[in-house]
Amino acid sequence: MADRSAPSCHLRLEWVYGYRGHQCRNNLYYTAAKEIVYFVAGVGVVYSPREHRQKFYLGHQDDIISLALHPERVLVATGQVGKEPYICVWDSYTVQTVSVLKDVHTHGIACLAFDLDGQRLVSVGLDSKNTVCVWDWRKGKLLSVAPGHTDRIFDISWDLYQPNKLVSCGVKHIKFWSLCGNSLTPKRGVFGKTGDLQTILCLACARDEVTYSGALNGDIYVWKGINLVRTIQGAHAAGIFSMNACEEGFATGGRDGCVRLWDLNFKPITVIDLRETDQGYKGLSVRSVCWRGDHILVGTQDSEIFEIVVHERNKPFLIMQGHCEGELWALAVHPTKPLAMTGSDDRSVRIWSLIDHALIARCNMEEPIRCAAVSTDGIHLALGMKDGSFTVLRVRDMTEVVHIKDRKEAIHELKYSPDGNFLAVGSNDSSVDIYGVVQRYKKVGECIGSLSFITHMDWSSDSKYLQTNDGNGKRLFYRMPSGKEVTNKEEVKVVQWASWTCVSGLEVNGIWPKYSDINDINSVDANFIGQVMVTADDYGIVKLFRYPCLRKGAKFKKYLGHSAHVTNVRWSHDHQWVVSIGGADHSVFQWKFVPDRKLKDSLHIAPQESLVDSNSDESDSDQSDVPELDSEIEQETQITYRRQVYKEDLPQLKEQCKEKRKSAASKRRERAPGNSIRLHFVHGYRGYDCRSNLFYTQTGEIVYHIAAVGVVYNRQQNTQRFYLGHDDDILCLAIHPLKDYVATGQVGRDSSIHIWDTETIKPLSVLKGYHQYGVCAVDFSADGKRLASVGIDDNHTIVLWDWKKGEKLSAVRGSKDKIFVVKINPYMPDKLITVGIKHMKFWRRAGGGLIGRKGCIGALGRTDTMMCAVYGWTEEMAFSGTSTGDVCIWRDVFLMKTVKAHDGPVFSMHALEKGFVTGGKDGVVALWDDTFERCLKTYAIKRAALAPGSKGLLLEDNPSIRAISLGHGHILVGTKNGEILEVDKSGPITLLVQGHMEGEVWGLATHPHLPICATVSDDKTLRIWDLSPSHCMLAVRKLKKGGRCCCFSPDGKALAVGLNDGSFLIVNADTLEDLVSFQHRKDVISEIRFSPGAGKYLAVASCDNFVDIYNVMSSKRVGICKGASSYITHMDWDIRGKLLQVNTGAKEQLFFEAPRGKKQTIPSLEVEKIGWASWTSVLGSCCEGIWPIIGEVTDVTASCLTSDSKVLATGDDFGFVKLFRYPAKGKFGKFKRYVAHSTHVTNVRWTYDDSLLVTVGGADTSLMLWTYEMEGHRDSRQCDSEESDLDSEEDGGYDSDVTRENEINYTIKALSTNIRPMFGIKPHLQQKEPTLDERPPVSRALPQPEKLQTNNVGKKKRPIEDLILELVFGYRGKDCRNNVHYLNDGADVIYHTASVGILYNVATGSQSFYQEHNDDILCLTVNQHPKFTNIVATGQLQLLLFMCGMQ
Repeated sequence: MADRSAPSCHLRLEWVYGYRGHQCRNNLYYTAAKEIVYFVAGVGVVYSPREHRQKFYLGHQDDIISLALHPERVLVATGQVGKEPYICVWDSYTVQTVSVLKDVHTHGIACLAFDLDGQRLVSVGLDSKNTVCVWDWRKGKLLSVAPGHTDRIFDISWDLYQPNKLVSCGVKHIKFWSLCGNSLTPKRGVFGKTGDLQTILCLACARDEVTYSGALNGDIYVWKGINLVRTIQGAHAAGIFSMNACEEGFATGGRDGCVRLWDLNFKPITVIDLRETDQGYKGLSVRSVCWRGDHILVGTQDSEIFEIVVHERNKPFLIMQGHCEGELWALAVHPTKPLAMTGSDDRSVRIWSLIDHALIARCNMEEPIRCAAVSTDGIHLALGMKDGSFTVLRVRDMTEVVHIKDRKEAIHELKYSPDGNFLAVGSNDSSVDIYGVVQRYKKVGECIGSLSFITHMDWSSDSKYLQTNDGNGKRLFYRMPSGKEVTNKEEVKVVQWASWTCVSGLEVNGIWPKYSDINDINSVDANFIGQVMVTADDYGIVKLFRYPCLRKGAKFKKYLGHSAHVTNVRWSHDHQWVVSIGGADHSVFQWKFVPDRKLKDSLHIAPQESLVDSNSDESDSDQSDVPELDSEIEQETQITYRRQVYKEDLPQLKEQCKEKRKSAASKRRERAPGNSIRLHFVHGYRGYDCRSNLFYTQTGEIVYHIAAVGVVYNRQQNTQRFYLGHDDDILCLAIHPLKDYVATGQVGRDSSIHIWDTETIKPLSVLKGYHQYGVCAVDFSADGKRLASVGIDDNHTIVLWDWKKGEKLSAVRGSKDKIFVVKINPYMPDKLITVGIKHMKFWRRAGGGLIGRKGCIGALGRTDTMMCAVYGWTEEMAFSGTSTGDVCIWRDVFLMKTVKAHDGPVFSMHALEKGFVTGGKDGVVALWDDTFERCLKTYAIKRAALAPGSKGLLLEDNPSIRAISLGHGHILVGTKNGEILEVDKSGPITLLVQGHMEGEVWGLATHPHLPICATVSDDKTLRIWDLSPSHCMLAVRKLKKGGRCCCFSPDGKALAVGLNDGSFLIVNADTLEDLVSFQHRKDVISEIRFSPGAGKYLAVASCDNFVDIYNVMSSKRVGICKGASSYITHMDWDIRGKLLQVNTGAKEQLFFEAPRGKKQTIPSLEVEKIGWASWTSVLGSCCEGIWPIIGEVTDVTASCLTSDSKVLATGDDFGFVKLFRYPAKGKFGKFKRYVAHSTHVTNVRWTYDDSLLVTVGGADTSLMLWTYEMEGHRDSRQCDSEESDLDSEEDGGYDSDVTRENEINYTIKALSTNIRPMFGIKPHLQQKEPTLDERPPVSRALPQPEKLQTNNVGKKKRPIEDLILELVFGYRGKDCRNNVHYLNDGADVIYHTASVGILYNVATGSQSFYQEHNDDILCLTVNQHPKFTNIVATGQLQLLLFMCGMQ
């Protein structure tokens, strides 16, 4: 079998040729170490001119387009393009990420700037609003965000002499910003008459509010404050692209190819015209300048970097060059020397020395070049052109040998034959021409088998065959030199190929991802000796595969750096290097090939960390070389936590049913019942898909979760307390290091994490807004201040929180596959690990992001699925448990060794002071020493070891262990079967808590005269529970099939159980042994009921729409009830045992006579008069009110009436338990509502004496007991979620004023145009934006002239005097309250009207005004704290609301 693993050798980026000069400015600087930092493609480059060495920052995954240098000149910020672009702040010395800033910008990040002390960073986006953001970059925290301008912004800078001030400039504008609180407010620069309004390309700030800016016409505009005060005309002959300030003054660079130096007052010092120097050329354009001391760095449009020494300014030194703008496709390597040749759409062909890392020759051609080849003797270089011609040059001096044009379309591939006699030229005309080299390139043959353009060609070693690939993915063979097609497959099989650059063929099957387009992979080159090959694709990735690579979806190593498509890739002649070229980024990358044997020496060098792994993260294979997943894990990964409808959707759903509500509101409705219920005890523990979710608290109680309830269980008193803040399934739980607080995460559309106190059961913090669908893992840091969480969205997002503040610190996409556990490093809270399906990753925090590195397995095997992890006794030691039963021991990111710990997966691990404890699927708890060398003791969980005080029975020996915790001299164990056990160190096991296993629970019956109930579930068990204070499971029996219903006989001696295969049993209620069993149906038995009294008959309802009636004594079927059009859902007998009421899935209410089963029609008034033995029906006029407004979405699944017929309890698909008064007539009755179950409540039953209500939740497997409390019995308690669906307005408790105010709609008023007529040009078309205090006038008269429409320079206009607000009449009382306050001990009154805050002096009667708002103020408050006297906050109307503070 072919090896599908990734090759063990790898590539290391050694050199990048090029510099991004086009469409970027100000992206070239000296660092503190006198190195030069710039970027090209997706790589940040730090170049040391002294050592002629490059270092690379590889944290981006797309084109970098902006760069800023920190004032201390060590740290660099770079911004990239992309759908979700981010900013990286990195260290130019170590090239490691310091911080990642993300989740705000879209499209790309156009410019960046640090402030004076380097604490804050400003960024500008490429989105339509050119959003401006200010970051506290170390924390990765957004401080402020504002829309920048309607047009592109080209430069932004902090004013280095005034704190909190910024300046930005761009297309036809310049703006002066002030940062106040978290709001950025702009003022537009006023061009006035001093200069023309035009595009400003760059700027620099100076003292005394002076700003210098470079304009498109080559002038320099000088600003004072926001006004243009003078211009320096003709500073450059064309646009000024770059301006750099340093101690000596300013340097500017322009499109005219000149660099000018100015002193601090902007008086000219000197000019350097690069076009006139030795290296200069016509059309040279400067994009970036950096002046430090006597050195000046210049970056040009055509990807060159010059260094100029000031006193030898006419001899600039060229330190970097690359291809100019235009696609780069042609690449060839010299057959005997370390040279690479490239040709591009910029019409130049260039020869690079791979040893000196330099350009050694260049030659400009007439046409764009698309491909290149060097003859076998290294003398000729052939270039294929875009116009269908090809040219042959001598390599030695770049002189032309021949120029031939035989085709009209581009030549995409050409190759010399190994014997040097022929040149094959493949064109987009779908043909290959063969030329004789010795005959001065005379055409000697033609290959015309293809139907599409030729993409790749290879010669055979003996030069007798040629293979081609074309755009259709076809692979064809030709005999040489005639060009006759070879159709005989056998003939081709024996051919030895001289090179392999084709993308289709058996040998390269494995390079194709499973679902990819034929043209995704642009280039391949095989290294026959090393048995590896490299590929280049359209996603900017260079990949390394084994060669040959026969099976689809092979594993690979991948390398990023190129941003868009990589067009070509080749091995150097001696296989020391790989050269790859990028299309759009027109850069040349040189990679060093590191073979296996060298790898071992370099293992101690930590791999270059990057945001995207350069190891094969996404080998798209079906993982068939990985051991089969364990069945339990397999099952778990298939559970979906998505809901059709989430509880968060309720308000919207109700909103959609407004009409129904209106009609209901007009009718008088029955009020909610006075009695209430309170959660008293829950049977169950969620073990089947959760792990490590069970702990001892500080006081020795036990905390865990089931359904939507956090449970604190006191094992001495056998009582429980509940945290009921969640409203859907809790999936994970972590305990604070002090063991007093707990964090729980739940399922939800925007799922939340609650941190709550286990003593008071009160929430301390709720975290929302970052996880979709649910949270599957949480962990506290050792100091308890931070919390890490993992979501179950497709990317399994990892978030790090400061939970007390409710603040997200960092986030990152975790993995495509499920993550099971996250753990924060106890010694370094900035580091964490996650484990999951084929996943072990080590993360460290960098600002707002996290940087991950995969665990390095080395020669020790392959990444297994990890189920649990803990940190060890030092910061770099970590331990993980695998799905195969091993424990992996990690140091830093390297796997040191593995230890066999369990048979089957290791599901749980816990670190002790000295050692570890593990638990696995094999049902064994193992104690280990602190190095995992020795297993000190094992405990098998067996029935025989169960202590007498247990609260139930173990279902099976060795249940799968999902959670382990130690404390109070015991080991606490949670199992997959929903049991919680306490293992004494000496061996005996006490069972504390128990519930059903995975599978829905539907069947529930309460005993007719004892506090006992029975449940039956899809987990194929029937269980009897004691509801008295001992709260335990009394008996359990395994069934052959799952069951959906059960019922006690009236004397309580027999129990009938309906199963899912259509059979049912009657068993002895004490021993659970069979009495009788029947099977007449094939579908699920959905309900089963004994007739009242002597229990003579048994009615059995099934999902195939029938009810069978059996005589219990004679064990015969005596009647069949037919006529239901859907499955039967509920059944009740009347008191006499003569009449059956039946509900069906089609919402029919039917009546049948017993025992024959004849259908009866009974009018609804009569139904109420009949005495029913029980009422569990959900249809009929008596319970019309139990159906919610959104009845289409949610079904009421169960109901049960108290024996005094006063209160009806219901359960529904939303997980609500509700109490209604009975009869609940009229629609939408009022109720009391309780949340504890997660999704659907499948059944509810009152006990015989109505003291308890028992409910079961379907998928949450829980059995809950609620105590029934009479009216007036209200002790203070923590949680009682009682409320009705219907909102206050329907209770008619409104005064007319309140109703009117409630109906005011502010949005229309603020945003619609007809209320406020607008005159003049629309704001986005205006040359200048009106400032905040210039609202368009609201008046019937003609519009007054705008204050400053003076862009038509030169016209004389009378200046308009300013108006000053003197007095305001009025106070806003109609719809506001508490908005008048005394200030200054009663000397002043503060209030508001319109958009003005007014301070009224009582003594003098004078007013002073706060006028920063630009729309109606609606609220006002005064800070009462003695430290903040006279601070007022006011809030206004607006589409984007903001608040102001004023003094």
